[in-house]
Amino acid sequence: MEIGVNVPNFGPGTSPDVLRRWALTVEGLGFDLLMVSDHVAVTPDVASQYPAPFYEPFSVLSWLAGVTSRVRLGTTVLVLPYRHPLLVARMAANLNELSGGRFVLGVGVGWARQEYSALGVRFADRGRLTDEGLRAVRAAWRDEEDYRGGRIPIWVGGHSDAALRRAVRLGDAWHSLRLTPVGFREGLRRLEVVAEEEGKPLPALTPRILLNITPDEVGPDRRLGEGTVSQVVGDLAELRSLGAEAVVLDPFVGDPQETVNPEVAWQALATVRKEFR
Repeated sequence: MEIGVNVPNFGPGTSPDVLRRWALTVEGLGFDLLMVSDHVAVTPDVASQYPAPFYEPFSVLSWLAGVTSRVRLGTTVLVLPYRHPLLVARMAANLNELSGGRFVLGVGVGWARQEYSALGVRFADRGRLTDEGLRAVRAAWRDEEDYRGGRIPIWVGGHSDAALRRAVRLGDAWHSLRLTPVGFREGLRRLEVVAEEEGKPLPALTPRILLNITPDEVGPDRRLGEGTVSQVVGDLAELRSLGAEAVVLDPFVGDPQETVNPEVAWQALATVRKEFR
């Protein structure tokens, strides 16, 4: 099972140099994946949670591809309707080739209504546009004769019935986001039902979980990756036993000021890396 890190590409403490240090830390600790989030217009609904500066993911990953050599690079998640699918297909293919085949395209429908409005895209159409976009991206990759970077895996995020069906029909993996242990098991059960209904194999499991190490144990309503070191390591072991192909640790707990002191997150990552092999 691969283990990755969701690196904050936003907030008051983020800069090109901090992003570079994040990348060197993630790769130096031996993690397998480095992923970043996506917003294009930092509208008030976005800024309330992820304030500026917010570095665009393809730009960030291109920058970090040049300062790393081994770690895979990806999006968790790219909001597909924000960009024309042919542009996404080209940027993804180019980044994959330039990085030596290290790119993972995680996609989702997004949640920010004001951002959708600012970009001139109907929020109500986001599911349909994501499905159509995924088909267009795959078709563009098949038709692009000069594409030499290798196959790019597509991870589909979300927990709704539509998202699970999208993962089965159009994705290579189901990329759940910050669920509780009960929520993940319930999502997996629903995913198995959808796969059976569609007559398709179960997509790979690549959850993104919180990383929030606490001094005392957290109760049963906690999210995966939240609690003592033993609880976090237990979550990783449980996900491995359930067949997870990769797990992405998300050390951003929720306060943008965390980005000013990334060393706290780096220490937590080093602890997990030491305790879970």
